[in-house]
Amino acid sequence: MREVFVIGTGQSDFGKTPNRSVAEMGQQAARAAILDSGVQATDLQTVFSSRVFGGMVTSQTIMMDLGVARVEMVNVENACAGGSTAVRSLYKDIAAGFVDVGIAIGVESMTTSPIAGKLIPPDKDDLDGQLGMNMPVLFALQAQRLMATHGATPEDFAQVSVKAHDFGALNPRAQYQKRFTVEEVLASRPIADPITLLQCCPNTDGAAAVVLASAEVAEKFANDPVRIAASVLVSGSYDADRSDITSFDLGRRAVRQAYEQAGIDPTDVDVVELHDAFASEEIIHYEDLGLCAPGEGVGLLRSGATSLGGKIPVNPSGGLLSLGHPLAASGVRVVCDVTDQLRGRSAGAQVPDAKVGVAQMLGGVVTGLDAAAASVHVLTR
Repeated sequence: MREVFVIGTGQSDFGKTPNRSVAEMGQQAARAAILDSGVQATDLQTVFSSRVFGGMVTSQTIMMDLGVARVEMVNVENACAGGSTAVRSLYKDIAAGFVDVGIAIGVESMTTSPIAGKLIPPDKDDLDGQLGMNMPVLFALQAQRLMATHGATPEDFAQVSVKAHDFGALNPRAQYQKRFTVEEVLASRPIADPITLLQCCPNTDGAAAVVLASAEVAEKFANDPVRIAASVLVSGSYDADRSDITSFDLGRRAVRQAYEQAGIDPTDVDVVELHDAFASEEIIHYEDLGLCAPGEGVGLLRSGATSLGGKIPVNPSGGLLSLGHPLAASGVRVVCDVTDQLRGRSAGAQVPDAKVGVAQMLGGVVTGLDAAAASVHVLTR
């Protein structure tokens, strides 16, 4: 297996842009990533793209106007982890020697999707979903359990949102660049007790892209390549085996494999970008990622360690809570943002001297499983 490097990153602006097509957003991100990489679009040997909602042949639709054709193009879907799946698929092809350079793209137009302005509807055979177990309810139950077992308070969950929007105010690509107080977050519209509106990620349109390459190509073209030290994708385990809803078994398994593959432990990590569709969820991931011991996630938040200037800043991009969540784009976006941190290109939200970063994404719900997919990428300088 060969080493694989990120040599280019690109993102569109994130927001509600119903007049922008999937092709336009994808092309904006792809052009930026290709320009950043130093390669030409025609040098790309393969394309992996992800989209949850909308038409077919996403890769071909995006790349045709960039002059890329007659190469292998693959389109994947894996819920919120779809973008991460595209990155991992490209990573494997390069690591195995099938290709030397390619691009992974995640794109979503939520405002023109069939669920625009609505909750994601359950499938007809999704018993839990048909009985009302939608995303806000699931995470509200977890939040209630965190209060019962971990000593969490509604103010703690609100503080996660405050932190995210503080970061988002520093990110010109974020959908929401406004700071809030704990009181404002708590006073926003109730969604599912104890979750309020400002503790939920907004529906958003956007795209992200990364150009990956072998060591030989990276050395030739890239000014500042970042190595993918680990790439892991796992599916969920049976819900019947689950004894604690304040943890995701698949999240723990994914990160354990990633740390082992990268040859690191959690104390080596300098920065994290993770799935924070709901504010309370971030505290769960602190523990699953090993950033603290089980039961100590609330304390980690309260200590300020996950804020900018803290020991382990989490979601300095602003996360899903302020950037928004164009489903398939988010898994690529977290890899972009961690890469930019390691390159020192994150402006006001830069983590000083960051050398090791983790990009995590969780996605999908299936009745009978704790979740559908989890992906972790470890990136190093």
